[in-house]
Amino acid sequence: KMNRNMIIVIVLAILVLITAVQAVQLNSLKNSISSGRVNVNNAPSGAGAGGDSSASSLNELPSMVGGC
Repeated sequence: KMNRNMIIVIVLAILVLITAVQAVQLNSLKNSISSGRVNVNNAPSGAGAGGDSSASSLNELPSMVGGC
């Protein structure tokens, strides 16, 4: 049976490792943004997770939906 303190130390070490990796990724992203290497697409405000939404699809929706 593993000692409870050893399990806590292992979990803490994993969390510190994950934090270090995220810090490196964040620093890399910050450098990419400051150097202008990141291309930001201006999506329309109505675009959802599907991505291919258009104004014409809004006209095809039914005027009444089921309810109480």
